[in-house]
Amino acid sequence: MKNDPQAVADALDALQAAGRRRVRRVVQGFSAAGTAARPLVDGVPLLNFCSNDYLDLAREPAVAGAMADAARHWGSGSGAAHLVTGHSAEHHALEEELAAFTGREAALLFSTGYMANVGVISALAARGEIILQDKLNHASLLDGARLSDATLQRYRHADAADAGRLAGAAEGRVSLIATDGVFSMDGDIAPLRELAQIARAQQAWLLVDDAHGLGVMGATGRGTLELAGLGQDDVPLLVGTLGKAFGCFGAFVAGRREVIELILQRARSYIFTTALPPAVAAATRVALATLQQQGWRRQRVLANVARFRAAAAARGIALMPSTTPIQPVPLPGAARCAAASDALRARGYWVAAIRSPTVPAGTERLRVTLTAAHRDEDIDGLVAALDDVLADLPAGMPCT
Repeated sequence: MKNDPQAVADALDALQAAGRRRVRRVVQGFSAAGTAARPLVDGVPLLNFCSNDYLDLAREPAVAGAMADAARHWGSGSGAAHLVTGHSAEHHALEEELAAFTGREAALLFSTGYMANVGVISALAARGEIILQDKLNHASLLDGARLSDATLQRYRHADAADAGRLAGAAEGRVSLIATDGVFSMDGDIAPLRELAQIARAQQAWLLVDDAHGLGVMGATGRGTLELAGLGQDDVPLLVGTLGKAFGCFGAFVAGRREVIELILQRARSYIFTTALPPAVAAATRVALATLQQQGWRRQRVLANVARFRAAAAARGIALMPSTTPIQPVPLPGAARCAAASDALRARGYWVAAIRSPTVPAGTERLRVTLTAAHRDEDIDGLVAALDDVLADLPAGMPCT
């Protein structure tokens, strides 16, 4: 696009006409109920059904208190990259605790999940090699492959047989296979056991980004790898985020000590950026301990998932297959999806409309997310409102 004001205006108008122009809502605080499920948005109290704060830890007093106390001790920022002067005792302790939690030898903190995926992939894959990825992987995994200079090939969603076919045709050039653990817009889980077998046969790395699985899935909240019964030898690279179930910010990769050391030496998105504030690391340490000590949070999330699905089925509301807190309601058509989201918000429910390019055109959906903060009556009220909104959508509304 040229530096032309009219071209910019036309592009924005086209997004608006297609129902694809996004709007930022300003969260001004929270209602007296005190949890992140009840924000004040543009001055209006809403019930939040689009947050990734699955365990309701983002406003947990012990976690927030740890951040405040650490900020008084360490200050507001780290002051430098990890490899300069930014690596504090809080960072170091958190890495050790994350490694222990995930059952791995070592962990390495990154400032964001996006930077973790870009850094890990570009550190381990090179020109002339092939990276296999699920077609619906998170953008950060796909961008990491593109920045690595390796060749990216994408297999059909959650289709291990297709991944195996591509691997067989690659003549030994596959160096890395990457997948989400829980897919962020569909809520389903990758075929991890089958992908681990393919990676082993190819002598390739298997990277699982378990951003939406850690803390929630598995018998003790250790994610989709625990659910699948896979360990460090099966999945050498585990990436996790600290901004979802942990209620904080940042990300990490965990694996064998020498592999983590190699990533530390090579990952540009680790080397050339400022470390997280030590106060964030301190808060995350408390969140990690709370997650492990208070299993009721995870149990509550999964109970809420079951209640939502049962209530939706009773009313004939179609859902995509998912056993995770991500519960998509298919609603093809960007304009229809946006209208449904607006109508729910008018009834007091904040549910995100997911449209292209986040998902392919024609597969738009409302993305409902359940958390430990939701009460039974919140879920029942949402399902009733959703039933009304879907029934009231104009039949002739264009699907564009």
